Amino acid sequence: MSNVYFHKINASTSIEEVQVITSALLNEIIDKENISLEKKIPLKVHFGEKGNHTFIKSENYQGIIDFLQKREIETCYMETSVMYGGQRHNRELHIKTAQEHGFTQLPIIIADGEQGEAFAEVEINQKNFKTCKIGKSFLDYDQLIVISHFKGHTLAGFGGSIKQLAMGHAAKGGKMAMHMGIKPHIVNRKCIKCNLCKTRCNEQAITIGKKSFIDPEKCVGCGACVSICPQKAVSIFTLTSILHFLGIGNNFQEKIVEYALAAQKGKNNIYINFAMNITSGCDCEPRKMKILMEDVGIFISTDPVAIDKACHDLIRQKGKKFRGARQCHFKSKDGLGSPDYQLIKS
Repeated sequence: MSNVYFHKINASTSIEEVQVITSALLNEIIDKENISLEKKIPLKVHFGEKGNHTFIKSENYQGIIDFLQKREIETCYMETSVMYGGQRHNRELHIKTAQEHGFTQLPIIIADGEQGEAFAEVEINQKNFKTCKIGKSFLDYDQLIVISHFKGHTLAGFGGSIKQLAMGHAAKGGKMAMHMGIKPHIVNRKCIKCNLCKTRCNEQAITIGKKSFIDPEKCVGCGACVSICPQKAVSIFTLTSILHFLGIGNNFQEKIVEYALAAQKGKNNIYINFAMNITSGCDCEPRKMKILMEDVGIFISTDPVAIDKACHDLIRQKGKKFRGARQCHFKSKDGLGSPDYQLIKS
């Protein structure tokens, strides 16, 4: 059984109070769980897609930043780019979006490189994946503070620490593997033979000519070619991939648990969930979303499964039931965490 520490908040809780609460929760968990802190600890966050208004704003993290800096711990923001279009599909635009959203207190590292091509294969030997493509820069650290916005998600049912580990740490190719399980192909009627995709391919899998194509045997599915193509001629869409993206014939929840297992392998992470601005959709959605219920609180734990289960249960007690509880109960060979927890209120 894992401990999950919790502090209640509501609509009247000020930003300054949130900063005090997060600092106090960090003090409490470090003291009670005897956690040793590394000299460098990045903050894994989500910057919110352009047009989204309900992502967790950067000022809510200032208490965590102050806590680390007072202890002379070097920190930064870390993220990976998305596999689809929009304002976060490559490093330059992603950092620009983050800064426009107020994430200016710390340096920003996009862990999977310029176009999503920088990854490390982490071995897990599970049912769906033997190895997982994790953003390469994450492997430079033994400890992260993984900060998640707990809210709904179309495919996962809800998004919390497990999804933040999985989708948030996966390089672009890993995201494609979880969502669709396919590799990209070239739509020749759109291709202008500019060779940009070929320059980004580290595997020499792309041939540009009268009929351009990607060799599926050589392709590792990193997704860099998808990001860089100015004509959107490199596509990940087929009938099968679309069905998988919609959750049909794709055991998505099980896959994200396996990727979460890879992301936290060998690390001594701390997990913080903000159950506030609770919406039905993800912060990746570039639109205004309706708040479903009052703010619940801030949770902290060393166990990503326990903290997500605690959030899910407490929100259900308040009358809102999210799908997705299965992701807290999938069994893996090595174990991601435990759905059994003790909630410690402060």
